[in-house]
Amino acid sequence: MADYDPRKIRIDCLDGLRGLASLWVMIGHALLLTGWRLPVLSEPDLGVDLFIMLSGFLMVFHYQLRAAKEPWDLTSTWGRFWIRRFLRIAPLYYVLLAVAFALGAWLFDSRMVIDQFLGRAPQSPQRYLDNGLTNGLMHASFLFGLSPDYAYRTPLPDWSIGLEMQFYAAFPFIMLLLKKGGWLKGALFTAIIALAIVSISSLLGVHFPMPAFLPLKMHIFLCGMLLALGLHADRSKAFLHGGAAMALALLPIGGDMTITKMVMRVTLVAVFFALLYHRLIGSTVGVRLRAFSSSLGNRFFHWLGELSFGAYLWHLIFLQPIAAYFITAFGDTLTPAARFAVVTAILVPLVYAAACMTFFAVEKPGQRLAKRFINRRKLQPAGA
Repeated sequence: MADYDPRKIRIDCLDGLRGLASLWVMIGHALLLTGWRLPVLSEPDLGVDLFIMLSGFLMVFHYQLRAAKEPWDLTSTWGRFWIRRFLRIAPLYYVLLAVAFALGAWLFDSRMVIDQFLGRAPQSPQRYLDNGLTNGLMHASFLFGLSPDYAYRTPLPDWSIGLEMQFYAAFPFIMLLLKKGGWLKGALFTAIIALAIVSISSLLGVHFPMPAFLPLKMHIFLCGMLLALGLHADRSKAFLHGGAAMALALLPIGGDMTITKMVMRVTLVAVFFALLYHRLIGSTVGVRLRAFSSSLGNRFFHWLGELSFGAYLWHLIFLQPIAAYFITAFGDTLTPAARFAVVTAILVPLVYAAACMTFFAVEKPGQRLAKRFINRRKLQPAGA
């Protein structure tokens, strides 16, 4: 792997993994809100962990890809990075945040029907009904992930969006630390810092309803980062990076820490490693992994990946009213499996249609705007 050049090799599996992670979250929530359960698929938080891991990987991959043209010892490179990431996330998020605020009361009524039918503790009304200025500003500024009171206070699954923005803000500083201390030592030190912050917060009685605070998920970001950093290493170091990533996935923070969940998280890292490093694995297995990895980069999975962010943000807006309708209309006359099947059959095409519409109407213009900003900064004379 020492001759690996990210500028010449396309990593086929990334599109498919992004798309499947988003679909996993959608199907997992559909299972939870229709009362049916399937192994693994009923764990949407693992789909979010896969997203987080992919984000850590992609940030490092692009860091290496642009290193020659955009050296990271220049603060101007940091500015370009932040512009790209903000305008990749913020435009669609702001649109869906406005939709969620406008439909909050309807979504809350739908969720009450679901929770009552399934015998679950009702959701906090504030999550759906707080359209106040403070909540709006906290979310518009992406500071909500730093506050336990606001981290889970919209109908969107946006706790992970605030988390992602915290990661982007910290990424240049984390990379400086990793580069200065060595990739593995730096990753270990970063994980220790995150664990210390989480421990101190817990002692102070600070508890987040969802793992929206970066230290709670830093170890999962680091898993993806280490897998990307290992792409330039020789065989032994590549496996060492993979082993370190699996060890980090076992840290007992940031969500459900049952043995089953911890094994699942390690398995996610192992599968991602195998798809990335199939060249290092035995002939027959390696060939099959290469074929599977390539298939995840086909046209279908490419578009599934492109629409993944929109599908993630849209799905609960559609899911809750649809599930509530079938519960109200049919009650127990539909089995949980039948209820899931009919809800999902309606949900999936609606979500991807909406995601496709907003991809072209909102996401692509946001990306073009980022390019214009960056090109304008490049054209400015020194000292301007």
